[in-house]
Amino acid sequence: MSQIINQIVNGNSLKEIKKIPDKSFDLVFADPPYNMQIGETLTRPDASKVNGVNDKWDQFNSFREYDEFCKSWLKECKRILKDNGSIWVIGSYHNIFRLGYHLQNLNYWLLNDVIWRKNNPMPNFRGTRFTNAHETLIWASKTKKSKYTFNYQSLKCFNDDLQMRSDWTLPICNGKERLKKNGKKIHSTQKPEALLHRIILATTNKGDNVFDPFLGTGTTAVVAKKLGRNFYGIENDVKYFKAAQERLNNTKKIEDDYLDIVENNKSKPRIPFGSLVELGILKPGTTLFDPKKKINAKIMVDGSIKCKLSEGSIHKVAAKIMGAASYNGWTYWHCDINGSTVVIDSLRQKFISETKA
Repeated sequence: MSQIINQIVNGNSLKEIKKIPDKSFDLVFADPPYNMQIGETLTRPDASKVNGVNDKWDQFNSFREYDEFCKSWLKECKRILKDNGSIWVIGSYHNIFRLGYHLQNLNYWLLNDVIWRKNNPMPNFRGTRFTNAHETLIWASKTKKSKYTFNYQSLKCFNDDLQMRSDWTLPICNGKERLKKNGKKIHSTQKPEALLHRIILATTNKGDNVFDPFLGTGTTAVVAKKLGRNFYGIENDVKYFKAAQERLNNTKKIEDDYLDIVENNKSKPRIPFGSLVELGILKPGTTLFDPKKKINAKIMVDGSIKCKLSEGSIHKVAAKIMGAASYNGWTYWHCDINGSTVVIDSLRQKFISETKA
């Protein structure tokens, strides 16, 4: 494994992937050929040529040949995924339904499909169809029982404290990010770094291993390196491979101090208030008071509290006082510790940190 980590290789994906040990990667991102079946030159109304995807690597003789190709690499990707790993595949209407079919037949567990809505798509020049303004991604875990990574709180913070939806509006790769040589695109389907940033941030942790079997010009590896993840990628085309290698050489990892993410609530230890009472951290009879020290409550032996207005849990009594359906008692109630006023949540956090130590 040490021979391939943080490396990329120029070679055939179906051959090179067989050399990877079982259960090596936490995440696979696959941007395979779409088999777009473009059989003629596309032109604009002014007769100029459209630079569509007509590369040889995207051409297959039949759907059967394409299906066999997809089953081969998807099967290998499942083998090299860790038990709690997950995979992202991206495609268009030409191939995404076939990919979903094969994923389910191989017993991957589908978690989401995500629509990448392009805010600057290529128009439909002939006016014969809707403008194709999106691509579809499928996110799946290795099995139904996989405890896959999903950094929910980070994605919510990323999205102005709103749950991240499954429709993402992002621009296609353009401007300085688009790799060109002599004024021409090096790769016809280079993916934007913003797309991979969101995927890797959402479904991996710092130090995880990320694999891309169709690396292209290296976007997956570049973003993984920036975010402090390990990477490995395979690319068959030597021109793309050289471009990817140059990008990687010029890419710097973000400083460790800035790679921390918001911890998921469900991953935090849950300590009931009663535990602080039974462990003697807060004793029965101790007085609790509100932030303004106008309302007092006494701690009972069972971890409940009692005041003139109500009795019950720290949350129920706080909610009653505040006239709310629910309220966080940990941040509402305070107590006196050695002459200092402290919020009771600080006692819980101190207990958690001491337990971890």
